[in-house]
Amino acid sequence: MQRSTVHLVRHGEVHNPDGVLYGRLPEFHLSDLGRQMAVQMARHFQERRDEGADIVHLVASPLDRAQETARPLAETLGLSVSTDERIIEAENRFEGMSGIKSRLRQPRNWPLLVNPLRPSWGEPYRRQVERMMAGVHDARRLALELSADEGRGRPAEVILVSHQLPIWVTRLAAEHRRLWHDPRQRECTLTSVTSLDFDGETIRRVRYAEPCADLLPEAANVPGA
Repeated sequence: MQRSTVHLVRHGEVHNPDGVLYGRLPEFHLSDLGRQMAVQMARHFQERRDEGADIVHLVASPLDRAQETARPLAETLGLSVSTDERIIEAENRFEGMSGIKSRLRQPRNWPLLVNPLRPSWGEPYRRQVERMMAGVHDARRLALELSADEGRGRPAEVILVSHQLPIWVTRLAAEHRRLWHDPRQRECTLTSVTSLDFDGETIRRVRYAEPCADLLPEAANVPGA
């Protein structure tokens, strides 16, 4: 059975001094720290390759912060960046707003909060999982085609640079957990790596790593970013 690994990488810190929930808005670029994170994360994958990992494909969300996070990976690993709309950030009705906590206390926004299980303020969790997994499987299959290591026992590996919420709900689905959750409990920090190990079409293991853990104390923390 063919083995493969899909690494879901969250983008680096974004320059966002006004604390906007930027969602899918354009022109939100990595901060200086975010660029440092992207370079450090690229070194992490180069070390994996030096240890024998067969990393053959790189995909990113079309949003600026994901493309900019992918750039050092492309340069370090000698890969081109493919863009996939299916791994974009989740839709959110609070997009473009700042001071989200105070917004939640305003009565005019309460109708958006009636069903946190769906969630009612944005793209349904199940829809996010469906589009993410479609992108994951297409990238995984292409990685198997591109792999120079077929028959030698090492999995073909692909990197997808995406966003916190889509990555987190994809992990929940992969681990057969419920999709609704407390956003404060997500284990998906900036430039974290959530790895899905496949045997054929089946996920056999989920792994998580934080290659930039030493940089996280310096980072801003904007909900939903």
